[in-house]
Amino acid sequence: MFRNQYDTDVTTWSPAGRLFQVEYAMEAVKQGSAAIGLRSNTHAVLACVNKANSELSSHQRKIFKVDDHIGVAIAGLTADGRVLSRYMRSECINYGYTYESPLPVGRLVVQLADKAQVCTQRSWKRPYGVGLLVAGLDESGAHLYYNCPSGNYFEYQAFAIGSRSQAAKTYLERKFENFPESSRDDLIKDALFAIRETLQGEKLTSTVCTVAVVGVGESFNILDQATVESLINEFEISGEEGPGVAEEAAAGGDGAATDQGGAAAEEEAAPMDI
Repeated sequence: MFRNQYDTDVTTWSPAGRLFQVEYAMEAVKQGSAAIGLRSNTHAVLACVNKANSELSSHQRKIFKVDDHIGVAIAGLTADGRVLSRYMRSECINYGYTYESPLPVGRLVVQLADKAQVCTQRSWKRPYGVGLLVAGLDESGAHLYYNCPSGNYFEYQAFAIGSRSQAAKTYLERKFENFPESSRDDLIKDALFAIRETLQGEKLTSTVCTVAVVGVGESFNILDQATVESLINEFEISGEEGPGVAEEAAAGGDGAATDQGGAAAEEEAAPMDI
Protein backbone atom coordinates (compact mmCIF):
# COMPACT_ATOMS: atom_id res chain seq x y z
CA MET A 1 0.00 0.00 0.00
CA PHE A 2 3.08 2.23 0.08
CA ARG A 3 3.09 5.37 -2.12
CA ASN A 4 6.03 7.75 -2.23
CA GLN A 5 4.62 10.65 -4.23
CA TYR A 6 1.25 11.58 -2.77
CA ASP A 7 1.39 10.21 0.78
CA THR A 8 3.84 12.65 2.37
CA ASP A 9 1.09 14.99 3.52
CA VAL A 10 -2.45 14.34 4.71
CA THR A 11 -3.76 17.29 2.65
CA THR A 12 -2.23 16.13 -0.66
CA TRP A 13 -4.67 14.58 -3.08
CA SER A 14 -3.58 11.89 -5.50
CA PRO A 15 -4.74 12.15 -9.15
CA ALA A 16 -7.21 9.36 -8.38
CA GLY A 17 -8.83 11.51 -5.67
CA ARG A 18 -7.43 9.66 -2.66
CA LEU A 19 -5.86 10.77 0.61
CA PHE A 20 -3.32 8.09 1.37
CA GLN A 21 -2.53 9.21 4.91
CA VAL A 22 -6.21 8.77 5.82
CA GLU A 23 -6.21 5.34 4.21
CA TYR A 24 -3.11 4.39 6.21
CA ALA A 25 -4.92 5.37 9.42
CA MET A 26 -7.84 3.16 8.42
CA GLU A 27 -5.34 0.35 7.79
CA ALA A 28 -4.09 0.73 11.37
CA VAL A 29 -7.63 -0.03 12.57
CA LYS A 30 -7.62 -3.29 10.58
CA GLN A 31 -4.38 -4.33 12.27
CA GLY A 32 -5.66 -3.75 15.80
CA SER A 33 -7.13 -6.53 17.93
CA ALA A 34 -10.79 -7.24 17.22
CA ALA A 35 -13.65 -5.29 18.82
CA ILE A 36 -17.33 -6.14 18.48
CA GLY A 37 -20.56 -4.31 19.24
CA LEU A 38 -24.22 -5.27 19.00
CA ARG A 39 -27.48 -3.84 20.28
CA SER A 40 -31.11 -4.67 20.89
CA ASN A 41 -33.99 -2.29 21.55
CA THR A 42 -33.03 -2.08 25.23
CA HIS A 43 -29.35 -3.05 25.57
CA ALA A 44 -25.99 -2.65 23.86
CA VAL A 45 -22.98 -4.92 24.32
CA LEU A 46 -19.31 -4.32 23.54
CA ALA A 47 -16.65 -7.03 23.47
CA CYS A 48 -13.00 -7.08 22.51
CA VAL A 49 -9.99 -9.38 22.30
CA ASN A 50 -7.26 -8.82 24.89
CA LYS A 51 -3.90 -8.89 23.16
CA ALA A 52 -0.58 -8.58 24.99
CA ASN A 53 2.85 -7.79 23.52
CA SER A 54 4.41 -10.74 25.31
CA GLU A 55 3.69 -13.31 27.99
CA LEU A 56 5.38 -11.04 30.52
CA SER A 57 3.16 -8.01 29.91
CA SER A 58 -0.47 -7.22 30.58
CA HIS A 59 -2.86 -6.40 27.77
CA GLN A 60 -3.90 -2.86 26.83
CA ARG A 61 -7.39 -1.72 27.78
CA LYS A 62 -9.71 -1.70 24.78
CA ILE A 63 -13.03 -0.76 26.39
CA PHE A 64 -13.54 2.56 28.18
CA LYS A 65 -16.46 3.93 30.15
CA VAL A 66 -17.37 7.43 28.95
CA ASP A 67 -20.46 8.10 31.06
CA ASP A 68 -23.11 6.09 32.88
CA HIS A 69 -24.95 5.67 29.58
CA ILE A 70 -22.07 5.51 27.06
CA GLY A 71 -18.97 3.39 26.51
CA VAL A 72 -16.50 2.75 23.69
CA ALA A 73 -14.48 -0.17 22.34
CA ILE A 74 -11.43 0.59 20.21
CA ALA A 75 -9.28 -1.08 17.58
CA GLY A 76 -6.08 0.49 16.35
CA LEU A 77 -3.59 2.73 18.10
CA THR A 78 -4.46 2.43 21.79
CA ALA A 79 -2.92 5.78 22.73
CA ASP A 80 -5.19 7.62 20.28
CA GLY A 81 -8.21 5.76 21.62
CA ARG A 82 -7.33 6.76 25.17
CA VAL A 83 -7.10 10.45 24.19
CA LEU A 84 -10.41 10.37 22.32
CA SER A 85 -12.20 8.60 25.18
CA ARG A 86 -10.97 11.31 27.53
CA TYR A 87 -12.33 13.95 25.13
CA MET A 88 -15.69 12.18 25.09
CA ARG A 89 -15.79 12.10 28.90
CA SER A 90 -15.12 15.83 28.99
CA GLU A 91 -17.95 16.52 26.53
CA CYS A 92 -20.39 14.44 28.60
CA ILE A 93 -19.41 16.24 31.81
CA ASN A 94 -19.74 19.68 30.20
CA TYR A 95 -23.14 18.85 28.70
CA GLY A 96 -24.42 17.42 31.98
CA TYR A 97 -23.24 20.51 33.88
CA THR A 98 -24.90 22.89 31.38
CA TYR A 99 -28.18 21.09 30.67
CA GLU A 100 -28.50 18.77 33.70
CA SER A 101 -29.27 15.82 31.45
CA PRO A 102 -27.23 13.07 29.75
CA LEU A 103 -25.60 13.87 26.42
CA PRO A 104 -27.49 12.13 23.55
CA VAL A 105 -25.36 9.41 21.99
CA GLY A 106 -25.82 10.66 18.43
CA ARG A 107 -24.69 14.19 19.30
CA LEU A 108 -21.52 12.92 20.96
CA VAL A 109 -20.74 10.76 17.92
CA VAL A 110 -21.09 13.76 15.59
CA GLN A 111 -18.74 15.82 17.78
CA LEU A 112 -16.22 12.98 17.75
CA ALA A 113 -16.47 12.66 13.96
CA ASP A 114 -15.95 16.42 13.54
CA LYS A 115 -12.82 16.21 15.70
CA ALA A 116 -11.47 13.37 13.56
CA GLN A 117 -12.30 15.19 10.32
CA VAL A 118 -10.25 18.25 11.30
CA CYS A 119 -7.14 16.04 11.29
CA THR A 120 -7.70 15.27 7.60
CA GLN A 121 -7.57 18.98 6.65
CA ARG A 122 -4.56 20.25 8.58
CA SER A 123 -1.07 19.62 7.25
CA TRP A 124 0.46 19.78 10.73
CA LYS A 125 -1.82 17.06 12.10
CA ARG A 126 -2.23 13.38 11.40
CA PRO A 127 -5.44 11.33 11.37
CA TYR A 128 -6.26 9.37 14.52
CA GLY A 129 -5.21 5.78 13.92
CA VAL A 130 -8.09 4.24 15.82
CA GLY A 131 -11.64 3.11 15.14
CA LEU A 132 -14.26 3.43 17.87
CA LEU A 133 -17.43 1.46 18.49
CA VAL A 134 -19.65 3.75 20.58
CA ALA A 135 -22.46 2.02 22.47
CA GLY A 136 -24.99 3.96 24.50
CA LEU A 137 -28.54 4.41 25.68
CA ASP A 138 -30.64 7.56 25.54
CA GLU A 139 -34.31 8.54 25.30
CA SER A 140 -34.62 7.03 21.82
CA GLY A 141 -33.24 3.64 22.88
CA ALA A 142 -29.96 1.74 22.54
CA HIS A 143 -27.45 2.81 19.89
CA LEU A 144 -24.27 1.48 18.32
CA TYR A 145 -22.06 3.71 16.16
CA TYR A 146 -18.76 3.20 14.39
CA ASN A 147 -16.43 6.22 14.14
CA CYS A 148 -13.82 5.98 11.39
CA PRO A 149 -10.44 7.83 11.25
CA SER A 150 -11.69 9.56 8.09
CA GLY A 151 -14.32 11.44 10.10
CA ASN A 152 -17.21 9.29 8.86
CA TYR A 153 -19.62 7.64 11.28
CA PHE A 154 -22.26 4.97 10.83
CA GLU A 155 -24.98 3.48 13.01
CA TYR A 156 -25.22 -0.30 13.13
CA GLN A 157 -27.30 -3.07 14.62
CA ALA A 158 -24.06 -5.03 15.01
CA PHE A 159 -20.51 -4.51 13.78
CA ALA A 160 -16.93 -5.74 14.17
CA ILE A 161 -13.60 -4.00 13.57
CA GLY A 162 -9.95 -4.99 13.86
CA SER A 163 -7.95 -8.00 12.72
CA ARG A 164 -9.91 -11.12 11.75
CA SER A 165 -13.11 -9.12 12.13
CA GLN A 166 -14.55 -10.56 8.91
CA ALA A 167 -15.23 -13.87 10.63
CA ALA A 168 -17.17 -12.05 13.36
CA LYS A 169 -19.07 -9.99 10.77
CA THR A 170 -20.13 -13.17 8.99
CA TYR A 171 -21.54 -14.55 12.24
CA LEU A 172 -23.30 -11.27 13.08
CA GLU A 173 -24.80 -10.96 9.59
CA ARG A 174 -26.31 -14.40 10.03
CA LYS A 175 -27.92 -13.52 13.36
CA PHE A 176 -28.64 -9.77 13.30
CA GLU A 177 -32.35 -10.08 12.47
CA ASN A 178 -32.94 -11.50 15.96
CA PHE A 179 -30.98 -8.79 17.78
CA PRO A 180 -33.74 -6.13 18.18
CA GLU A 181 -35.80 -8.43 20.40
CA SER A 182 -32.86 -10.17 22.09
CA SER A 183 -32.47 -10.19 25.86
CA ARG A 184 -29.37 -8.97 27.66
CA ASP A 185 -28.01 -12.51 28.10
CA ASP A 186 -28.68 -13.42 24.46
CA LEU A 187 -26.72 -10.37 23.29
CA ILE A 188 -23.78 -11.29 25.51
CA LYS A 189 -23.92 -14.86 24.21
CA ASP A 190 -23.83 -13.70 20.59
CA ALA A 191 -20.99 -11.27 21.39
CA LEU A 192 -18.93 -14.11 22.89
CA PHE A 193 -19.64 -16.36 19.91
CA ALA A 194 -18.53 -13.55 17.57
CA ILE A 195 -15.36 -12.98 19.59
CA ARG A 196 -14.60 -16.68 19.41
CA GLU A 197 -14.86 -16.54 15.63
CA THR A 198 -11.94 -14.05 15.57
CA LEU A 199 -9.65 -16.29 17.64
CA GLN A 200 -9.01 -18.76 14.79
CA GLY A 201 -9.12 -21.91 16.89
CA GLU A 202 -7.76 -20.47 20.13
CA LYS A 203 -9.83 -21.41 23.17
CA LEU A 204 -12.10 -18.65 24.44
CA THR A 205 -11.54 -17.79 28.11
CA SER A 206 -12.18 -14.75 30.29
CA THR A 207 -8.51 -13.78 30.05
CA VAL A 208 -8.58 -13.25 26.28
CA CYS A 209 -11.73 -11.14 26.07
CA THR A 210 -13.48 -8.23 27.77
CA VAL A 211 -17.25 -7.66 27.73
CA ALA A 212 -19.24 -4.55 28.68
CA VAL A 213 -23.00 -3.90 28.83
CA VAL A 214 -25.31 -0.89 28.99
CA GLY A 215 -29.09 -0.96 28.94
CA VAL A 216 -32.41 0.02 30.45
CA GLY A 217 -31.96 0.09 34.21
CA GLU A 218 -28.26 -0.76 33.91
CA SER A 219 -25.42 1.73 33.74
CA PHE A 220 -22.46 1.03 31.49
CA ASN A 221 -20.27 -1.54 33.23
CA ILE A 222 -17.41 -3.83 32.29
CA LEU A 223 -18.04 -7.40 33.42
CA ASP A 224 -15.39 -8.89 35.67
CA GLN A 225 -13.43 -11.98 34.65
CA ALA A 226 -15.32 -14.32 36.97
CA THR A 227 -18.66 -13.26 35.47
CA VAL A 228 -17.40 -13.65 31.90
CA GLU A 229 -15.94 -17.07 32.67
CA SER A 230 -19.21 -18.23 34.21
CA LEU A 231 -21.11 -17.02 31.13
CA ILE A 232 -18.70 -18.84 28.82
CA ASN A 233 -19.19 -22.04 30.81
CA GLU A 234 -22.95 -21.55 30.99
CA PHE A 235 -23.26 -21.04 27.24
CA GLU A 236 -20.64 -23.75 26.55
CA ILE A 237 -18.98 -21.43 24.07
CA SER A 238 -15.32 -22.35 24.48
CA GLY A 239 -15.73 -25.84 23.06
CA GLU A 240 -18.78 -25.76 20.80
CA GLU A 241 -19.26 -24.29 17.39
CA GLY A 242 -21.74 -21.48 16.91
CA PRO A 243 -24.99 -22.16 15.02
CA GLY A 244 -24.31 -22.61 11.32
CA VAL A 245 -20.53 -22.33 11.61
CA ALA A 246 -19.91 -25.87 10.39
CA GLU A 247 -22.22 -25.41 7.39
CA GLU A 248 -20.60 -22.12 6.48
CA ALA A 249 -17.11 -23.59 6.81
CA ALA A 250 -18.06 -26.37 4.41
CA ALA A 251 -19.57 -23.92 1.94
CA GLY A 252 -16.87 -21.26 2.10
CA GLY A 253 -13.68 -23.03 3.09
CA ASP A 254 -11.60 -21.26 0.45
CA GLY A 255 -12.79 -17.84 1.61
CA ALA A 256 -12.01 -18.68 5.22
CA ALA A 257 -8.50 -19.77 4.30
CA THR A 258 -7.95 -16.51 2.45
CA ASP A 259 -9.22 -14.53 5.45
CA GLN A 260 -6.89 -16.40 7.80
CA GLY A 261 -3.92 -15.80 5.53
CA GLY A 262 -4.72 -12.11 5.30
CA ALA A 263 -5.10 -11.88 9.07
CA ALA A 264 -1.71 -13.52 9.60
CA ALA A 265 -0.11 -11.06 7.19
CA GLU A 266 -1.75 -8.17 9.01
CA GLU A 267 -0.39 -9.40 12.36
CA GLU A 268 3.14 -9.63 10.99
CA ALA A 269 2.91 -6.17 9.45
CA ALA A 270 1.69 -4.42 12.61
CA PRO A 271 4.41 -1.88 13.49
CA MET A 272 3.34 -1.29 17.09
CA ASP A 273 1.07 -2.56 19.81
CA ILE A 274 -2.34 -1.70 18.46
